[in-house]
Amino acid sequence: MRQLSSIEIDRIKLLTEKSVELCLIEPTENGLKKSIMDATGSVRAYFKSNRVHDYELQKQGPENKIQVLSYFISAQGLIKSIASLYRPNTKKGDPRIWFKGLGQYVNANDIFGVIYFRDELYVLNITQLDIKKLLSSVIINPLQELVNEINQISNEVSDELLQLLNGIALLGPVPAMLNADTAIGRTLETLLGIDINSSKSPDYKGIELKSFRDKRGNRKTLFAQVPDWKDSKFNSSSDILNSFGYVRGNDFKLYCTVSTIVRNSQGLQLKIDSKLNQLKENSDQSNIGDFVVWGLETLHKRLLQKHNETFWIAADSIIDDGKEYFQYKKVEHTRKPIVTQFDILLEQGIITLDHLIKKTPSGAAAEKGPLFKIKPNALNLLFPPSITYDLLIK
Repeated sequence: MRQLSSIEIDRIKLLTEKSVELCLIEPTENGLKKSIMDATGSVRAYFKSNRVHDYELQKQGPENKIQVLSYFISAQGLIKSIASLYRPNTKKGDPRIWFKGLGQYVNANDIFGVIYFRDELYVLNITQLDIKKLLSSVIINPLQELVNEINQISNEVSDELLQLLNGIALLGPVPAMLNADTAIGRTLETLLGIDINSSKSPDYKGIELKSFRDKRGNRKTLFAQVPDWKDSKFNSSSDILNSFGYVRGNDFKLYCTVSTIVRNSQGLQLKIDSKLNQLKENSDQSNIGDFVVWGLETLHKRLLQKHNETFWIAADSIIDDGKEYFQYKKVEHTRKPIVTQFDILLEQGIITLDHLIKKTPSGAAAEKGPLFKIKPNALNLLFPPSITYDLLIK
């Protein structure tokens, strides 16, 4: 899929802020002429996770085609259509999708979204439709009605946690529990009475806590996830370190960011293999090539497990007499990440991966990641809804 324009990104933000989960498709000129589109990995994942259709279980041939009632959303109303989900007898049965009448609704290389709701599909031309105008219109329209129905939230536990955080904020600047980057999270969890452990489960009654020093503007960590070693050329973090590491001071390490957009100084780049539904890390060294992989479904499950509901907590870092203090001041509350957006944000370089590998005195490799991170102002592209609370400060 091509790079999204700033207008398209803003329109997707409006939808994700309203809890609308969707997948994106870019039709080609040739595809529109032949009435054929590939069901890419993100489309297949969206359909599978929403129990629309599982292409992996579908047999080839027209007799096994699945059809789903669909509608094109326009400024004037809904246009009825039918979605055909199938695997042809030719070309190894590559998954396909088509909407009847699509050629009259989109142009080649437009970006359109597909939304599944109450057993029907809704097609929305992100490139052409003024989504902001439709959602804010005083005249009720089909998009507004659809979005309002989808946008449902529940606040019981979050209200309880917010009350506790207000109590901590009213304490004023609190001393850091240790001298480290992780001190801000460890200090908050201690104040909340949460046991410090390495569990991958959310921190507070199903809500994940992510604290950060507000003025640094760093990317935010989503989760850590090791590669699928059994499917990879390399078998360990040591293999990665030995191949791409460097000496810095007394350390031999690999601290770097890897994205799908450009190769980094170590010659590393991410790429999505939509046919295999995998994220691959690639080296520009011809004798290495693709060296580790992650199943995209594994990453989706990890994202859902970690961030079904999250409080992103900002604090001011105050240094007094050489000691750090934290004034917790603001919360951004996100719910139910849109997993299919994860793949899109990887493709756009908005989500990246960090290696933090260092050789220990024993010669083994210690890996703090790999960490999947998102740009600081992009949470509303992945997490709907996003609500910000100012904590009470005395």
